[in-house]
Amino acid sequence: MYRNTWLEVDLDAIESNVRATKAAAGKKYIAVLKADAYGSGDIQVARAAVHAGADMIAVSSLDEALMLRNEGCKEEMLILGGTNPEDVPVLIANNISTAAYSCAWVKGILQKNCKGLKVHLKVDTGMNRIGFKNLDELKAAKQALLDGGCSLTGIFTHFACADTSEEMTQKQFERFAAAVKTCDYPFEWIHCDNSDASVHFKDPLSNACRVGISLYGISTYMKDLKPALSLYSEIFMVKHVPAGETIGYGATYTTPKEEIIATLPIGYADGWIRANQGRRVYVNGSLCEVVGRICMDQCMIRLDHEEPIGTKVEIFGPHIPLEQMAAELHTISYEIICLLSDRVTRIYTRSGKPVDEENGRLRKSQLAD
Repeated sequence: MYRNTWLEVDLDAIESNVRATKAAAGKKYIAVLKADAYGSGDIQVARAAVHAGADMIAVSSLDEALMLRNEGCKEEMLILGGTNPEDVPVLIANNISTAAYSCAWVKGILQKNCKGLKVHLKVDTGMNRIGFKNLDELKAAKQALLDGGCSLTGIFTHFACADTSEEMTQKQFERFAAAVKTCDYPFEWIHCDNSDASVHFKDPLSNACRVGISLYGISTYMKDLKPALSLYSEIFMVKHVPAGETIGYGATYTTPKEEIIATLPIGYADGWIRANQGRRVYVNGSLCEVVGRICMDQCMIRLDHEEPIGTKVEIFGPHIPLEQMAAELHTISYEIICLLSDRVTRIYTRSGKPVDEENGRLRKSQLAD
């Protein structure tokens, strides 16, 4: 690591969370690793999740699936989002299941040689994102896929409000149950539960759950999960600034008295967005305010007392929970970690000690060499 800003990923915590949520759900387990495992590193998290009992990996797109295959991931894999009918040969060759979500998509793949393509029917029960809403169209698509030689291995939907509305979740489930009944087919995988629904919403129909954010210890209903992610930086300059001077672009902060200002190598190009100005980070037992606008590559904080160069600074972690940061920014935990760019080194730990390190920018450079 050449730049002292890093995301710490506790693989022991991820494995513990997989075991806990799988036991609570009592079903087959699909680990959702979209967007590079929500920014934490797909292959490392995939290995941990599978070791702890995950039965399938789910991603959002074919490129994400191929990245995992190229890293040696051989587990069952499902693409939850859209795919191009032109890529049917790639899907089949790499044993990757994909979602069938519209009549147009089904028509497109039937124009290819789709024999052996693994498909999960996607049912739209209220998200109005992708999926079949009309049951007659769903039933017709099912038959067309079977006639075309596809392997119809699953059916699924996605709950919109599993963390906030049991009534909405129940309505969506009833629509999903009607869709499964209409298809009248022995699906190997029937899944509707996301992280919160997996441990809170008990249904007699689905035989698999899909868990994403709870891999990292975040759950509305399970309070004993282990936080797995922490973001850190280090002080690389400290200065005493007299009263009446401004800090950063736009001169948005003026020192009311002489203050100790430290600079960190983290900015909005790392995902530490400018909205964090005025929030606090944790330094050696103190919460220190981010002062002045956050720059592209750096930010400044006000210290309570002198700290040496190289002092570790917690952006979120044991003392500043990710959920707290999300609430203060009026967003969700997913967005914060997905925004972390690939120039932030990921350090993977077991028993509190580093066991692996990944930097996307550095890897690109090494591959070019």
